[in-house]
Amino acid sequence: MSAGSEPGGQMTSKASRRLCALLLGLVAASFAVAASAHHAIAAKFDDTKPTTLSGVVTYVDWRNPHVHLFVNVADGKGEATNWAVELESAILLQKSGWRPDSVQPGDHLTVRGAVARDGTRQVWADSVVMDGTGRNVLFVKNTMPEAPERARPTPRWPDGQPMIGAPDADGGYWGYPTKTVLIQDGANVAMDAYGALRNIDDAAKVAPLQPWALGVYVHRQQRNLRDDPMFIDCKPPGGVRQFQSPLGVQFVEDHARQRIFVLMGSGNHNYRIIYLDGREAVGQVGGDDDNPLFFGRSVGKWQGDTLVVETTGFNEGFWFTNGGLPHTNLLHLTERFSRPNLDTLHYEVTVDDPGAYSKPWSSSWDLRWVGGEELPVFFCQDNRP
Repeated sequence: MSAGSEPGGQMTSKASRRLCALLLGLVAASFAVAASAHHAIAAKFDDTKPTTLSGVVTYVDWRNPHVHLFVNVADGKGEATNWAVELESAILLQKSGWRPDSVQPGDHLTVRGAVARDGTRQVWADSVVMDGTGRNVLFVKNTMPEAPERARPTPRWPDGQPMIGAPDADGGYWGYPTKTVLIQDGANVAMDAYGALRNIDDAAKVAPLQPWALGVYVHRQQRNLRDDPMFIDCKPPGGVRQFQSPLGVQFVEDHARQRIFVLMGSGNHNYRIIYLDGREAVGQVGGDDDNPLFFGRSVGKWQGDTLVVETTGFNEGFWFTNGGLPHTNLLHLTERFSRPNLDTLHYEVTVDDPGAYSKPWSSSWDLRWVGGEELPVFFCQDNRP
């Protein structure tokens, strides 16, 4: 759903925050997978329960968010049961050389992977091998463009201001972030690309969380991030999350009208607008076309070669980062964008949310320029798990 049409969510009450604060415990094990998946695979599949299936493909569902192979598997009694084998997104599979007809109905396959936590006949595939030939047909790669031998100069407008979008008609977008999880600078915490902690005792190190917020964060970790609104309800990647997706973001600069459109490859043609014309950051509490709440209200200005953006007016109906750190409607983000060369976007953010954190804190990372390509089109509502 586009940014202007998504309804605002209800705010979390103080009572529910205190209740959530009681929900402390050990985080379940999660496993490392490609960071381009729409959701943490451990939220749905249990890697402590590996399985091997052999059967005949009945249908190939080539759609977002993930491709599925449906396979009839004999049960040893002459009967066949149909299993859904979940693969990566169609975007990543296609980048890796797959096509909708790479596997076809009638093919005999052996699949190895992890079964669904809810006991349904679903498997996340780690390996897909053609029976008879032994050919591995599941290969997934997502490599960033090669770095140029020499840094290319920052593209600029005629007035000398840096461009943060495409410097010419060839197009392009920013992807491959060096961080995919929001964590305060200087913290040494082990987690996977989705933000699942390796050790639950490290939760308090991730950010200066207030007690109730720490309880919510730990609870989300306990449940393997399965309550992610972006996963279960297709909520937009608000806050900083749009800059954590390998599917990337694209800046469309309306230089004459002093505004920048931020287009997102991580779901449903979402966008936000950064206004540079000096207007105030205002908007209706319930949301309107100018203040959709999931992306807040962004106003910015250039300070030398750095674009500084202040964003407020968020609701509480989404996760503002991978990993499930909580926030309140008091969230205030100060984002700094700089482009030291053509191929690098440096992103810094200061999080100031007195409702959830004991003090402001900061994080930073880089994104890589993917030139000559359009932003991937990704829709999460086409085939829900």
